[in-house]
Formats: sequence, structure tokens, C-alpha cells
Amino acid sequence: MFSLRRYGIVLGLDVVETLLGRLGNPQKRFCAIHIAGTNGKGSVAAALAAILQEAGFSVGLYTSPHLVRFNERIRINGRDVSDADVVSAYKAVRAVQGETREPTFFEYTTAMAFDIFGKAGVDWAVIETGMGGRLDATNILCPRVSIITNISLEHRMYLGNTIAAITGEKGGIIKPDTPVVTGVTQKSAIKTLEAIAAEKSAPLYRLGRDFHFRRNRNNGFSYAGIANHWPDMHTCLAGSHQFSNAALTLAACEILIQQQVPLDITAVKKGLATVKWPGRLEIRNTTPPVIIDGAHNLMAARHLARFLAQEMSDRPITLVIGILDDKPYGAMLRTLLPCASRIIVTQPVIDRALPVEKLRKAVSSMGHAVEAIPDVAAAVYTACDTTSSDGAVCIAGSLYVVGEAMQALHARSIREHDK
Repeated sequence: MFSLRRYGIVLGLDVVETLLGRLGNPQKRFCAIHIAGTNGKGSVAAALAAILQEAGFSVGLYTSPHLVRFNERIRINGRDVSDADVVSAYKAVRAVQGETREPTFFEYTTAMAFDIFGKAGVDWAVIETGMGGRLDATNILCPRVSIITNISLEHRMYLGNTIAAITGEKGGIIKPDTPVVTGVTQKSAIKTLEAIAAEKSAPLYRLGRDFHFRRNRNNGFSYAGIANHWPDMHTCLAGSHQFSNAALTLAACEILIQQQVPLDITAVKKGLATVKWPGRLEIRNTTPPVIIDGAHNLMAARHLARFLAQEMSDRPITLVIGILDDKPYGAMLRTLLPCASRIIVTQPVIDRALPVEKLRKAVSSMGHAVEAIPDVAAAVYTACDTTSSDGAVCIAGSLYVVGEAMQALHARSIREHDK
């Protein structure tokens, strides 16, 4: 399947529509929630899946990319699907491929996920877009509610060069007469979504206008919603930006309740408080502590920098960073480097990775001392072995770096356990 990546990114619905049609349209056998946006899609998706599962539903969750194993992309009731399920779904899609253009990796994966969810008989599937929305392979769905988290400049080659253009692509997941929840803040983004929603007669609910949150002293928050007020709410996901994600999640829950979906506040509260989302501001209580965060674009880098400044200001930080070549690496470095006392640049094993030497030169040009260790595992081991116990290691810049780092840390923990 990974060889399909040679076909790159091809936006459009024709191929996946044909594949799913030949599979019997499994996406019509479950209720769906569809999520687009620049950041926070996965956190919101994971939270909604946890809440629905807590309420007693069978729930599928489709996200990307995976960190360590492909199976992470397709989950049912909180568990990765089995290797046997992946192989069976791959064979099912391959068997119906026919005369269509060779599917891309993401088109293939999307068809597999929907086929698995359909055969498993899930009640709900929470689906994250891959890129954009309007022409994303997942946009074959007819969801009960759509969510657009936030918008920043990304994937300009495919989505456009302005906030309005990118919002137009992501707003393409809005369906006629289907409620949409959003956390966008820019005037052009709001105007674009309002126009799309009005054209499709889709009720639009905005964070800051139709629903709000207020942080409490105990690191919880109060939610003032569309029709409900829920005090004393909690999310265990780290970072101040997770309160906005939690508010979007709760607004979607309110809409489902309005649609007579049996969600009670106990399930909502427990699901939100117990959700886990690996590799996103994940803190490992080792010596020294290790902070793992994808921080794969400028907005995410800013969230990480804010967290480090607020929560880790008393510790010298060793930053291990690798970035993909289609990201604004200069701006990301300028955001994160001031948080670190030591920088190690590295390069994940993917053809889109920024060469480690180019990254080293960029860091050096900004006046920082830098070490270049091309292999991610070696970079992580060096950082952990040479950072003092009163310091911390932060691994960031790409979810691909995070995935390789997690593998390396897991392998080390196994070796140490076996000693």
C-alpha cells in the first residue's frame, strides 16, 4: 500500500465514489461526523468518538496520519483494527478497482476504512479529512454534523494562497440542511463559511458567538452552549488550545442531542475527561521528562511554544526537531527555538522531509548552536542520554518525526525492561 504514495496527492471524488459504489456504499450504513480544519481535527475527532462510545454506541474513528502502525488510522471502540481486518479491506478494495485511475494512498485508505466500518456494523463513524475538504476523499459522506476547527495558511499548492480560498475548500464539507460547528476567527474565513452555509441552508454555529467556554482555576472549564450550560468540565489533553477543541466537541454533542441522539451529560463529561490522543503534547514522566508533540505547522508550533513557556519555563529544554519541506520551516523555527537551550535537528524517513543539512543551516543562521543527527532514533537517544534530570526533551516539527521517536522510545523501554 505504501507504494501507492508514488501517485502523490490527487484531489477529487470520482475514484473513491466508484470504489465505494462497487463495495455497496458502506458509508451509508452508519451515522457520521465529518471534521475539517487546520489544527485540532484529531483531538476533536478522538473526543467525540470517546463520548459516543461512553454513551453505549459502537464507534469507528478514522484519522491520519498514523504515528507507528497503519492500523492506528482505523479504530473501532478505541482499538486499532487488526492486521487481518486491514488485509481483508485491502483485498476488497483491490478487487473492485476495475478501470478507474490508480487510487492514491489516501483514497485507498478511505475506502478501506469505510468498508471496515460498514462490515463491523458501527453505529457512528467520526471521520477526519485528509486535506482540505471539498475534494477530499472523505467528502463522500452525508454526516449528521460537520465541524471546521480553525483555518491557517497550509497546503497552498492544493488549497489556495489566502485564508478565504482555503476556507472555501475546507467549507466544502458543509452539506445541505446539515448543522456545522466552527472555531474559525478570521473575518474572511467567517464570511466565507457564512456564505457557504447560507447557500446550503446549513445552520452555522460559531465559537465565541453561539457557544463559549471559560477556564476555571482548577484547569477545568465551564461551557456556555447553544442550549445548555455545563459547568465543571475537564479535558485531559494538554495545552490551552484544547479548551477551544473541547468547546467545539461539546457544541457538536449539543447538536446531536437536538437530533434526539441519546447522549447524557454523564457520558459527555466522562468521554471528554478520559480521551487520549498520542503524540500531541504527550508528556512522558521519564528522567528527564519527554514532551512529544507533532507541531507540524506554524499554528501548532505556536501552541507548543506557549505550552513550553507556561509549563516548562523552569527547565532547560533540548529540542529535537525535524520538519517537512512543504511547511514554513523558517517561521516554525523562529517560534520554537527561543524555548530551547539546545537544538538537535533530524530528518524522518519520508521523501517530503526537509534535508537535515538545510535545517541545520537555517537554525545556525538564526544565531543558535545546533547539532545535526539525521537518524531520528539516534537524535532521540542522544537527547535523552545527555539532557540533565532537571531539564526536559521536546520532540517536535512533524508527526513523522514523532512516530519514529515513539518507536525508538518504545524499543528502548523494552531493552531496559529485559535487562
